[in-house]
Amino acid sequence: MEFSLSFFVNIIIAIYLFVDARKRGKNPWLWGILGLIFGAIVLGIYFIQTGRRTLGWIIVVLSILWFILALVLGMIGALFGLLI
Repeated sequence: MEFSLSFFVNIIIAIYLFVDARKRGKNPWLWGILGLIFGAIVLGIYFIQTGRRTLGWIIVVLSILWFILALVLGMIGALFGLLI
């Protein structure tokens, strides 16, 4: 379920990046593919590149914190799995 939800979010981000990059004269294929693969962090970098720096930095920082949280929780889960 979570994989499909995150993949769905990445598809939405990729579509947004593709459409908006075309409007702003950027390469839509590059931004769309990067958005599909990396998701929110690319959206934040795109916002920084297009002049919406505050929103871009907020998204970048939150996506990095989310990744670190998932990594730490995964490590804790693996440790508990070894103990049981």
